[in-house]
This record gives sequence, C-alpha cells and structure tokens, in this order.
Amino acid sequence: MNTQTTNMLEYKKIKEILGGYAINEVTKQMIEKLEPSASLPIIQSLMTDTSEARLVLEKSVSVPIANLNGLEHILELTKKGLNLSPDQLTLVLSLLENVSRMQKFMKDKEFLAPAVSSYAYSMFDLPELKDEISKCIRNGRVDDHASKSLLKTRKKIAVMEERIKSKLDNILKSAAYRDMMQDQIISMRDGRYVIPVKSKFKRNIDGQILDRSSSGSTVYMEPNDIRKLQTEITMLRAEEDIEISKILSILTGMVAGFEREIGINIEGMVHYDFIFAKAKYSKFLNAADVELNANYTIKIVNGRHPLLGEKCVPLHFTLGETYQALVITGPNTGGKTVAIKTVGLLSMMVQSGLHVPVGKGSEFTVFRQVFADIGDGQSIEQSLSTFSSHITNIISILREAGPQDLIILDELGAGTDPAEGMGLAVAILEKLYSQGSMIVATTHYSEIKDFAEVTKGFENGSMEFDLETLQPLYRLIIGKAGKSQALSIALKLGMGTDVIKRAKEITNTDSVYPHVDKTNGEMLSTTSNNTLQKLREKAQSTIKKPKEKTTPIQNEQDEIYQIGDRVYASSLKTAGIICELENTQGEYAVLIGETKHLVHKKRLKLHIRSEMLYPDNYDMDIVFETKENRKKDKLMNKRHMDGMTIERENL
Repeated sequence: MNTQTTNMLEYKKIKEILGGYAINEVTKQMIEKLEPSASLPIIQSLMTDTSEARLVLEKSVSVPIANLNGLEHILELTKKGLNLSPDQLTLVLSLLENVSRMQKFMKDKEFLAPAVSSYAYSMFDLPELKDEISKCIRNGRVDDHASKSLLKTRKKIAVMEERIKSKLDNILKSAAYRDMMQDQIISMRDGRYVIPVKSKFKRNIDGQILDRSSSGSTVYMEPNDIRKLQTEITMLRAEEDIEISKILSILTGMVAGFEREIGINIEGMVHYDFIFAKAKYSKFLNAADVELNANYTIKIVNGRHPLLGEKCVPLHFTLGETYQALVITGPNTGGKTVAIKTVGLLSMMVQSGLHVPVGKGSEFTVFRQVFADIGDGQSIEQSLSTFSSHITNIISILREAGPQDLIILDELGAGTDPAEGMGLAVAILEKLYSQGSMIVATTHYSEIKDFAEVTKGFENGSMEFDLETLQPLYRLIIGKAGKSQALSIALKLGMGTDVIKRAKEITNTDSVYPHVDKTNGEMLSTTSNNTLQKLREKAQSTIKKPKEKTTPIQNEQDEIYQIGDRVYASSLKTAGIICELENTQGEYAVLIGETKHLVHKKRLKLHIRSEMLYPDNYDMDIVFETKENRKKDKLMNKRHMDGMTIERENL
C-alpha cells in the first residue's frame, strides 16, 4: 500500500496497538512490517485464523505461547561452531516444552478451530533433545549428574573446599591469630580462599597477599598451609571446565542436528503469537469477521472508527452496487473526514486479516491499492503550500490509480480560487472514474454536488446537521446532497439579516461558475456522460476475473487431495494428513498419529491445504518418516551401507 496513504489513514497506529498484544519482540517486528494483501484467498485464510483464534480465546484465556526473546541468535551460534551456554540451552528447552503444551492445548480445539489447531501439528516435540537438556541443565548450570566424570570431579572439589575452609576456620579461631584478623570471615579472591588480616600484622602470618582493601587497612592473605590444596582445587576446576565444555558441545551438536525442526517451531510460535494478538485486539474492539467479495462492493453496517471507541456515531455506508463514486458534502466539523477515513482504514484492516468494529451484514471487497489525500500536507521545508501539496499527491494518484483501487479525497479542489478549484475537482473526478477506480470524496462546492447528481455512476451523500442546536449529528445520509450551513450558522450566531439576505442573493446567482446547466440537467463539461462510462468500462475490462472457487475449505465429492493436505475422516471421527495419493479403489492413505489408514475419498473432508500448512519445498519425509529411517536414507544417499535396510509400513 501507498506509504502516504497508510499515514493519512492512521494504519500505523493500528499496527502499534496490535503490536502491544504480541508477546515476542520478533512478532512485534513482523507486525511493524504488516501490509494489506491484495489476494482474496490469502485474506480469507488470514481472516479465518483471526476468527478461530477469537473463538479459542472465548473458551480459554491463557494460550501457551512461548517467550522467544533471546532465541533469535541461538541457531546462528550453532552454525559458527560455538557452544551454547546453559542459559541458551534452557531457552531451547523452554521452547520445546511450550511446543508440547501447545500441541496438548490445541488437541481438543480441532473442531472449534480446525485451521489454527492444525499449525500445532507442523511443530516438533523433539522428546530426545528435550530429555537430554533437562537431564544435563538445571537452574542455569550444568548439573552434577550430567556425566559420571563431572560428578566425580565435583565431589573431589567439594572435599578439597571443606578441607581448606576447615584449616582457615582454625586460623581465624586461633587465639594466636584472633587479634590479627580484621573479620572472622573467609572470602575468595581470584578463585582462591583468603582470610582478612590487619595490614600491620601482615608479616606475622606466613602466606601470600592476594588483594588489599581500598583503604589499605586490610590485606587478604592465602596462608602457606593451604596453598597446595588451593593448587589442587584449581586443577580440579580446570578438569571440571573441560568436562562441562564436552557436555555443552554434545548438547549444542544435538541442537544443531535439529536446526530445521527448531526453526519451524520458532516460526510456528511467532505465527501463533501473531494470530492471538489479532484475536486479542478483535476482542478489545468488540470487532467481528466480515464477508469478502470480488465484486468491488462495500457495505458497512454500524461501522466505528477503531481509534475513536464506542462513543462515535455508527457509520452506514455502501459503495459499488448502483454507484462507484460517492461525493459527501456538509458543514465543517460535521464528520465528513472521519467517515471517509473510517471506510479506508477498515478496508486496510480487513485486507490485513484483522476483524473490524462493524455490525452484522457488513461486506468488504479487495482493492489492489487504497490511495488517499486527506488533511493539511503543507511542508515548510519543501516550500509547498497546502494546495500545492494536495495537487502533488493527487498527480501521483492519477498516475497510479486503476480499476481495482479505492480513492479517498478530502475537500477536493479546496485551497485555491473557487472557480478554478471547482473545475479542477470535477476534472479529477472524471479522470479517476474513467480509469475505473472507486471514489469517495468530500467537498463544499455546490457545483460538484450538481455534477454528482447528473452523472451516471456518481451519488451524493451528506452529513446530518441540527440547525436548532448548531451541532453536527455525524450521520451519513446517502442519496442526498448536503449544505455547508454557513448562512444558517451565521444567522443563528447573530449576523444581520440584511447581510444574510445579500449573501443568499449572491449564492443563488446562476451566472457564478456555470459548470452544470440546472434548467435541463445536462453537463457542460468537455467529457460527455456516455464517453465517461465507455472509458470506465474499458478500464474495468482489464481486471482479471477471480476464480469461482476462492476458498480451499469447501469440499466436494470429486475433491482431489494432495500429499500434506489436512483432512477430517468421518469414518474414524478424527483428523489426519494425506500421506499417499488415491489408489484404484478411490482410497487415500491418511496418517493419524503414527498409524496410516486407508480411507475412501467420500469419507474425507478437507480442513486445510498443504500449502497453507507447510513452507515451499518442505520435506514431507519429516512428517511421514521416522527419524531413524530419515537418518538411514541420508546415509544410503551418500554411499552404499552394507546390510542397512529401511522398513516402511504397508497398507
């Protein structure tokens, strides 16, 4: 989508709020890059995810999404040959434990949310890796029982430490040395045990000074009696470090061996984080799923601007059925700009797979682009006036707009001479309409209201205004042109009746800016009504007709399934994955759990296509083959393995 449009319609603010519902930083970054899609099947899939996640949230408040913060660079470290630290291995373990919890959580959500629950089956539990890490790493360190050698070394260290502490404790409590001690505390310096000695007695104790206090009044000494023990314990700690390094190296190698599976798990958790962030935002907005069409029609029932909350007046809006361009008029602060912003922003949200705050019966189409020119774009740095800024933006829109685009224009033609501004506004509307675009525009020019009234494909709309209270009602009325109400407001506020009378005389003079002949309703512009319609029809003929079947979820008896498709087997009352194509009896092999079943195609119903479940060029053997068979297959592809065989289940 056009960057300027996303800023004008405040789409970025929507993404910021949505990001606040995500748990992981990588998900927030993904939301920052979120853009509306122009593909109907993709939008339907995204919307299905949001709807199903919302249903899950209604049943279960807590969803076991893993905290991935800190996992981003772990797989990169394994590629560089660096050992993972105990903390990093703990993060990998936490991810695998969350995968197990997510799979259990989604197991009973299959009928409530078939698409969302199916993503859990693409993730890997990896029990072997999980068990090994949990056995070796505890409380952020390599556990004593990670290996027999480590346990033996640490026991020796513990014995040595006790002997050292006992000797030092005897020195501290000795009557001969008691007055020489600054404190009765054993401490460590550079990994060696020391006692605090008053500086003036440092020559009275046979030992080595390892450190001094900042004031110089205390020296930290290692008595000669324990130096040999200290040296032995230092050597034992070196052995301990070597053994820890071996254990971390083995665990890191195991993680590297499951690099692809762990990467898929991370992607799966990010996807779940994104889906449930959308669902949480939907719940906050009290939003809903909407119907999608490829007919370029919009119908908004009780629509609310998502940034204004429940207090805003609901919007009722239609476009594309009997008219393709709507010109909205009415007084300033009457809600025109909010109305057109609501249409544009809701369209962009829908095309991003988000629920929108609308009522039942609302329907949206899919636009290639949404273009907008709204507000004061004056730039002091670029020396552009308000009018120049608008025209620069509109020139860009005219250059790019086509028959699959929505154009939103606020106060078209304002900011310059009224006669020229009105003429330019009509010319712009004609040009955009002839290019096949859908248009929503606001204006104060009465001539443009007349133009919309007599031009096929255009319709007038107005914002309601209460003349008694001089307050806007913020309700859009389609089919009726509005008035600026400037004279009525001026009269109510106390302006003289003679001034108001004269203003009405001038306003009603037919000689002012004659664009439309009001006596016979014929346009006086250079482009005739018929020519305008022919140009639009020519532009729209370039639109590719959508396929009749837009959603892969619908199933028919002649449905052809592909390997990897997720299906529901009615005869077995459970879901599974297609692992072998149709045989001569019309049966497919379906993998359910770890068992393959032959099921007739009439007993199968499609849940979700394989391309929605797995990335491009995905190795399906990861799903259907055992880990042992995959290892054997990899070895046998490299060279001949004498006596090695692969056993596969036959149906």
